[in-house]
Order: sequence, then structure tokens, then C-alpha cells
Amino acid sequence: MELIKGNDIAATIIAELKAEVAAISGRKPCLALVRVGDDPASVSYVKKKEKTAAEIGVESRVILPPVDISQAELEKLIDDLNADETVDGILVQSPLPKPLDELAIFRRVSPAKDVDGFHTLNLGKLAQEDATGFASCTPAGIMELLGRSDVDLKGKHVVVLGRSLIVGKPIALLALQKKAGANGTVTICHSATKDLPSITRLADVLIAAIGRAHFVTADMVKEGAVVIDVGINRIPDASRKSGYRLVGDVDFDNVAPKTAQITPVPGGVGPMTVAMLMKNTVKARQQGTAA
Repeated sequence: MELIKGNDIAATIIAELKAEVAAISGRKPCLALVRVGDDPASVSYVKKKEKTAAEIGVESRVILPPVDISQAELEKLIDDLNADETVDGILVQSPLPKPLDELAIFRRVSPAKDVDGFHTLNLGKLAQEDATGFASCTPAGIMELLGRSDVDLKGKHVVVLGRSLIVGKPIALLALQKKAGANGTVTICHSATKDLPSITRLADVLIAAIGRAHFVTADMVKEGAVVIDVGINRIPDASRKSGYRLVGDVDFDNVAPKTAQITPVPGGVGPMTVAMLMKNTVKARQQGTAA
């Protein structure tokens, strides 16, 4: 069993981006981070994004609207950022407080600045294998993890657990791509899938993204499979100061011995998401310059 170390691979990408940003003449890339409310996870994620941006030379602007901001006011804020020529990328931190319509806000972001890859147009470009679009960061990070760990998807059976717009559907599209050379054979499973273990046991590469702690057990995994664990779940742990610990969707201790390669949680997919956000932001700056 080989551990796929997301921390190390993300650090390599960050170093590459730092050099790329240093070579940009004139204004450096700028990322606007919009966070509504004080959800602890959201606060932590935005701070991590700020820190990484500073590390590679990307300007970050953290915008903190009042928690009771209306839908119309938030849309106006997004419109202003869309019109600001000094802003290359816009990220609206999820989840948004109720009753804000999150999907409508994601769609409000200009596709050219949608570095999260959630806009309808960018999802369409992903399906059409148009490289000018932005792939959502976690799926893009998974592809980097696989590629830099010498996992060739060509002809392999890739099973995706989950069908979300953020991970499940985009990673399936990326694994299918012909132009980029992935050429995987993809099956998507979800809550209505019958006899799930019989399908997951066929996977050469199993990607778990369903948000249920330790859902994937050893009997669901083929010997020698590659397992990518996207889940980040909190479970009680009285031995920790926080009172909890983070685990994935995979029962790591029991599944890992059966695998050829596997990602840990934390330290696997998570760091890649931030790295790919920065990569998309740099790409947005360069495409804006070209335009």
C-alpha cells in the first residue's frame, strides 16, 4: 500500500504557481473571497485560502457582508466584483446562510471569474472538454493527485460514490475526458444505487465523495484498487482537545491494506482543493490578459 500524500503534491503545485506568478508582468492575480456569516469551517477555509494566496503572490480580498444581507444585495456585490477589472477570480464561500439562494449566487459570478468552477457555462465547457473553462477545484485536484502518483486511468474502471455538482459529476466528466487523455470508464453510484458493494468491488479506482464517515468498508473494495477519499467528517473523540477528529468516507484502517494506493484524511484531497483554486485564479489572470 502506498499513501498518496496530498500535502506534498499540493506543496509542489504551490511552488510551481509561485514561479508562474513571479513571471507575470504588471498586476498580479487577484482573488476576491466572499464569506457571509461566521460558520467555523468557512472561517478556517477562507483563512487557509488567504495564506496560500499570499504564499504564491496572489492578492486576496476578503469581503465580509453582514449575515443578514439580502439576495438582491449579495447579487449586487457579485455584479460589482464582476465589473472590477482588478479582480480575476471570485469565490463565494459555501454554505451560505438561509434563505440565500446559493445556486443563484454561484450562477451570478461571471464565468470568466468563476474560479470555483460552479457556473453552468463552466460545467458545460467541462462536458465539452473546452480547456478555457474552469473545472471545480476538488475534482481538478483529484486528477492532479492521480496524475502525479502515476495512476493512468486509460481503460480503468472508475467508480464515483456521489453525484454532487461540486465533486461527483465533475470528477466523472474529468475521468472520461478524451482530449486530456484520461479515458477512464466511469460508473456513478448514489443513494438509489442497488447492491452498491457489487459495483464498488469492480473499481480499479474508487472515489468516495458522499459525506458519510467510514461508509466504505473493506468488503466494498477490490484488492489492489486505488482509493481516493474526498470525505471530511467530524466524529466524537474525547481524547482530543476539540472533542472530535476528522475522518473520511473510507474506513481507512481496514481498507488501506487492500489497496495499491490510497489518500489519507486529513492530508489527502483537502490540500489539493486550495492549490487548484490558486491555479484557476492564475489561469483567470492570464486568460484575462490574453483577452
